[in-house]
Amino acid sequence: MDRTAEGYDKATLLTLAERYTCPDRVRFLQGAGVDLMIGRRRGYRIWDLDGRELLDLHLNGGVYNLGHRNPEVVGALTEALTSLDIGNHHFPSGERALLAEELVNRTSGMRYAVFASGGGEAVDLAIKSARRATGRGRVVSAKDAYHGHTGLALAAGDESAATSFGSGGAPGEFRRVPFNDVQAMAEALAGQDVAAVILETVPATVGFLPPDPGYLAEVKRLCDLNGTMFIADEVQTGLGRTGSLWGVDLFDVVPDILVTGKGLSGGIYPIAATLLSERAGNWLETDGWGHVSTFGGAELGCVVARTVLTLTQAQQTRDHVVHLIGLWREGLAELQTRYPEWLTDIRQTGLCIGVEFNNEAGGMVMTRLLFDEGVWAMFAGFDRRYLQLKPGLLLSVDETQEALAALDRACQKAAGL
Repeated sequence: MDRTAEGYDKATLLTLAERYTCPDRVRFLQGAGVDLMIGRRRGYRIWDLDGRELLDLHLNGGVYNLGHRNPEVVGALTEALTSLDIGNHHFPSGERALLAEELVNRTSGMRYAVFASGGGEAVDLAIKSARRATGRGRVVSAKDAYHGHTGLALAAGDESAATSFGSGGAPGEFRRVPFNDVQAMAEALAGQDVAAVILETVPATVGFLPPDPGYLAEVKRLCDLNGTMFIADEVQTGLGRTGSLWGVDLFDVVPDILVTGKGLSGGIYPIAATLLSERAGNWLETDGWGHVSTFGGAELGCVVARTVLTLTQAQQTRDHVVHLIGLWREGLAELQTRYPEWLTDIRQTGLCIGVEFNNEAGGMVMTRLLFDEGVWAMFAGFDRRYLQLKPGLLLSVDETQEALAALDRACQKAAGL
């Protein structure tokens, strides 16, 4: 049996993918002229199975913050494989304990860490914990939010998907209000019957809409006033992407619960975490089996995650991220002066970047044009005027200039359409 797909031709594999795994997605991408099937990958480069090279600015939502197959992350996993496996979720684990201690100590207001295999599962646990701590059932989130596709995460996030799967909950159980609308949030919490408010610190799938000054702090104040827990979804914005370890740190907000995932895996081993304040996680003191996850906190994943935290928090990495933030800010501002009729808005919070174009499908147009220019970047799923840019934390200056030059060429083509 072949151990990888590289022994097969691309056309055969695309046919199999369309037939057995994701028919609509394959057809959509091919219809958009993107027939990408990733083969080799290294750093911030990916290669199609047909050998075409692309600079990756999508990073699977931040999974590859530190690059594809980062040598230090791969080395940590390889070494761990000489003595560890996933472990047993019923028993205390030294690897889980060490990772939990590090995450809690690096996150203001937290007391416990519970692990999952993905962000959606971690969001589910966050909502369950808030409900258990408050004795309430209702949940408030933002319109056009994305929190994953598991049960409670889906109910709080992608409204159309939740409806199509019958996962929207009972009437009034999940309520969505506009992001940055303090009055709407105050009204939603006024009944003092809401267990949790869950917000992405910088909503990604709508094009990295930044919070207004003081907005998140006011939401937290309203939560405290009404006995509601504030859950910060940092699955995409956490782990150094905003210039600080957690996006909430930029806004001086201490949530009751914080969720992290994607980049915590180093792109090598699936792991996510729900960090709980003492009040939110007090159930752990009396109900050790209140939540279990066979693969959550797999010992191999814990080793990988600790390596990710070390690399992410290294002073050299942090300094480099600050430098990259400035390069992208300057480069995009220059592009906007060159193409003011096409490039109409730039949203930047650190290395979480959304760029708006003067077309209802402008982000999709740019995705295709950049693909032709050797760059992979994804349009914002909930507002396709926007292109998402997620530069890696270790992206080189030369690669940054390469990406900006490709954006320039793509804008020039689009402006002439």
